[in-house]
Amino acid sequence: METVRKGDLFVMPGTEQRKYTITDIEALPEGKRAELLDGELYMMASPGRRHQDIVMDLSYLIKDHIVRENGVCRIYPAPFGVYLSGDDRNYVEPDISVICDKSKLTDKGCVGAPDWIIEVVSDSSRLMDYHRKLFKYRTAGVREYWIADPDRQKVTVYHFEHERVEEYGFRDRVKSEIYEGFEIDFSEVGVE
Repeated sequence: METVRKGDLFVMPGTEQRKYTITDIEALPEGKRAELLDGELYMMASPGRRHQDIVMDLSYLIKDHIVRENGVCRIYPAPFGVYLSGDDRNYVEPDISVICDKSKLTDKGCVGAPDWIIEVVSDSSRLMDYHRKLFKYRTAGVREYWIADPDRQKVTVYHFEHERVEEYGFRDRVKSEIYEGFEIDFSEVGVE
């Protein structure tokens, strides 16, 4: 029987994959985490220590800036639910979410696009972070998306509002357009 290409999946006609919803995410056993993109379920592996060091350092630096500037934005590290498109087929848990519109916040998480998302790449998340999530974040209305890749020692910054992409090294100072004048010195991030 011939196969048919559906996005990056190959399926046999008549054997369409099941489409999952937020209900399936909420029914996962305690301690299991997954993300949902267009009804496709992606199980998440536990992050490593270096990954968590980077997430914590970035979260602290951003939070510190928000507090010093009396900012209104809120920062949430994973696990924090983002109901990305306001439907029941798209749910993600970015490593870091910055939300400036408090009306998007509920007890369950964020409904709609955060203003700024940072993903720290691991081997198991590389395809998701660089491709699938990049497209979903842009179309959902995320203003700025950073991909921090410790293995490649690079930070890719997508300024979706200005349709610009910038690349930095892990020794560079990386500027955010969400906060005027704010930058993060990556030589101080995840240092052991």
